Amino acid sequence: MSEFTHLDEQGQLRMVDVGNKPDTERQALASCRVLVGPKVFPLLLSGSLPKGDVWAASRIAGIMAAKNTAQLIPLCHTLPLTGISIDFVPDPEHQAVTVQARVRTYARTGVEMEALTAAAVAALTIYDMCKAVDRGLVIQDLQLEEKSGGASGIYRRLQTPENLVECDKVGVK
Repeated sequence: MSEFTHLDEQGQLRMVDVGNKPDTERQALASCRVLVGPKVFPLLLSGSLPKGDVWAASRIAGIMAAKNTAQLIPLCHTLPLTGISIDFVPDPEHQAVTVQARVRTYARTGVEMEALTAAAVAALTIYDMCKAVDRGLVIQDLQLEEKSGGASGIYRRLQTPENLVECDKVGVK
């Protein structure tokens, strides 16, 4: 890329004009992990935490975050979101939970930031709901897993056998 898209001719920040781009179906999947530890993990799975239903609160928080991303990230466009899903994958071996946020739209720009924001806020809500039991929780590995739509095509994050992350662009037009 030879030019910065968020700078004008004078080097001032600006919101990119997407007015000439076509509307396309777009989606993004982001994830992060919350290491909850041995005190919290069984309480989380059994629904026995003092603050109540962690899954419901975190899911709603993630959805609300995706819907409000343009108010949080200065140069993001306000998008008509057509779908948001927040899923949780418990990992008993590591006493952790993976948060997955998938966001969809039919628009002129992508929803990567909405998916990343949703995953981050859902994870922060897990922390908030669990901190009364243990403040040592760790949120890690916030990342874009995949995206589709638009001129840049499909992107998927790949895991190598050595657990190193490499990125792959698939179907670039």
